[in-house]
Amino acid sequence: MFAKKHAWIAGTTMSILLLVACGNEDNQYYSIATASTGGTYYPIGVGMGNLWTEELIDQGIRVTGQSSAGSVENIDLLRKEEAQFGILQGLIADQAYRGIGIYEGNGYEDLRSITMLWPNVEHFVLMNNEIANGDISDIEGSSFSIGPQASGTEQSTRALINGIGLSVDDISPDFLGYDDTISSMRDGRLDGGSLPAGVPVTAITDMYASGVRASVLDVTDEQLESINEDYPVFFRYEIEAETYPRQEEAIQTIAQSNVLGVDKNQDADSIYLLTKILFENLDKMYEVHNSAREMSLDTALVGVSVPLHIGAYTYFVEQGIEIPDELVPPEAGE
Repeated sequence: MFAKKHAWIAGTTMSILLLVACGNEDNQYYSIATASTGGTYYPIGVGMGNLWTEELIDQGIRVTGQSSAGSVENIDLLRKEEAQFGILQGLIADQAYRGIGIYEGNGYEDLRSITMLWPNVEHFVLMNNEIANGDISDIEGSSFSIGPQASGTEQSTRALINGIGLSVDDISPDFLGYDDTISSMRDGRLDGGSLPAGVPVTAITDMYASGVRASVLDVTDEQLESINEDYPVFFRYEIEAETYPRQEEAIQTIAQSNVLGVDKNQDADSIYLLTKILFENLDKMYEVHNSAREMSLDTALVGVSVPLHIGAYTYFVEQGIEIPDELVPPEAGE
């Protein structure tokens, strides 16, 4: 099996060299499914698409980022081949691949991963006059947006609410995107909302800067432990003081990894090339958003639970990265 893997890698490398040398006569168009425009998925997806297009346009490759309802819709878009890449919460990717949770009986075994992108940091925001303890239990009894319907935000928010012994029945739920959540809070129509994303979140920056009398809630150690009993993908994350305007104290919250997902049937040589270009130009990604600074070869597999696409796997093996057994694609032994 070892010989087969490396024979395949050698053949792929030769194919890529030929592809680079000769160029493509036909254009290849790729779409990256992201999320709503007020979060982090959208700017990073658009930035990644711009990077790939700029570096590979001579080879006829053009990539664009598209807004969506988030991770859950992105899984659907990948299945239907309406998007070639999708940014996914680790929780949603794991459930989809294994056919558990909301995907019970409807697993997506052809889902593959390319890399961890950045930590998806939980931001539960609440109007100050509704805050009692300062942690996420304070949302009980409030009007609270849990994210757009069929989004990863909705599912991760439900997971956290359930994980601390509450349910959506204990709040008055709304289903808004990030910008609309903050706008509704500003207008007095909503008490709070869930806005998980990379730090800093544009909508959260706007909330603090525009004087909305609201704060990001902490997650206690006990709450984290309780959440991970059913959803073991979360880890401690501290948002440093002054990350946001007028935020004087550090926020003790939690996070999960965001991953770049793809269908296993996407062309191996193309995925290899796109993975290679991405990691050889991380300096340009760092200019897109602060969250992109979490990206590196050292962190590429952190929090990833879905097997790699064979093209990405080949690139990482060439870079000397040790691949955990559970991330080795089944295709590597074929």
